[in-house]
Amino acid sequence: MNDRCSDEKKQKSDAVTLPFVNENGCYEMRLESIGGLGANLCGKLLGELGATYLGLNAAAFSSYGSEKRGSPVKSYVRYSARGCDILHNSPVERPNLLVLFHRALAGALPVTAGVDKDCILVINTSATPEQMRDELRLHAGHIYCVDALQLALDSKSRVNMVMLGAIVRAAGFIPLEAAKRLIADTLGKKYPAMLESNLKGLTLGYEAVVSQEFAPDAKYAYVPYREVRSKWGYANAPLGGVNPHFGSTASNDLSPSREGYIPLFLPEKCIHCGLCDSTCPDMVFQFTKGEYRGRPAMMNRGLDYHHCKGCLRCVDVCPTEALVAGREAEHPDKKWFVKNKDLIAENIDFEPAGADASVTGESYLDEKRVDGGLM
Repeated sequence: MNDRCSDEKKQKSDAVTLPFVNENGCYEMRLESIGGLGANLCGKLLGELGATYLGLNAAAFSSYGSEKRGSPVKSYVRYSARGCDILHNSPVERPNLLVLFHRALAGALPVTAGVDKDCILVINTSATPEQMRDELRLHAGHIYCVDALQLALDSKSRVNMVMLGAIVRAAGFIPLEAAKRLIADTLGKKYPAMLESNLKGLTLGYEAVVSQEFAPDAKYAYVPYREVRSKWGYANAPLGGVNPHFGSTASNDLSPSREGYIPLFLPEKCIHCGLCDSTCPDMVFQFTKGEYRGRPAMMNRGLDYHHCKGCLRCVDVCPTEALVAGREAEHPDKKWFVKNKDLIAENIDFEPAGADASVTGESYLDEKRVDGGLM
């Protein structure tokens, strides 16, 4: 939206100067996320922030598939100075500011493609910038890390509110007060009961970022941006009823779909009732023949986390609390990780993919969630 502001909107704006622009006169952002973390809304808010509160022209749009939790989402934002119209709406290939809402995306998709030495990265992670540079194999750039999940829990806000605060801090030219007015005028009017929590999440994200700049070196090569394309298409799709799409095969790895939580298994509490297996959509639980209380039974041996998207339905249905929710970052080595017993192949290369539409609700949560945060 190239904003031709009304007088009312002009009174709200604090004219800012963009630190640098590309050959089209634009400062560009790309937000990489999965469905459920609020990147789409965050992109829309950034667009409105620029057009209404910063005295800029702004464009914001998103790219996503089936609008389900866990599926890949990209949001694009462009700013330009008044008088310089934004005349294109193609995806952002060489971002000035790149935002990763989910750390696991780094190994699943080429999310850092197009990042050069002048790019700023904002990452939702508890790791350090140096750790993330190595994990991303980043050629160069200025990395800002913020543990948005934990800060969202602390503030009873949402991950996107914390990430918005971190984006404002990393960009350097956006006044925090302008972002606060934006939240008050938009989400505050729609969800007044959550305004205080959302403002707290925004402020925590702004204050808690840790940053480090990395100059280009020979350690990692620059990766140019290329549009992600499916391996299968109309010209080479196999005939005869074979379904080659992600989410349809036993080699699927759903770890990039998780939003920070996983089910933790407490074997000593398990009564092997099988409710977890019956409610799980993704072949996670591994039952084998055994003996329980002196009688033959199918015994729960553990979970294959390659197939777990973190929906936590098993936690909700477990009658003995043998399955509880835990933060994935706190359990890198899972002693209850058991390989899927039905897979015959020994050397499967798990393919990262998004969720397969089995989970669309949040019925397992104790609190009620809406777009603006927790209620």
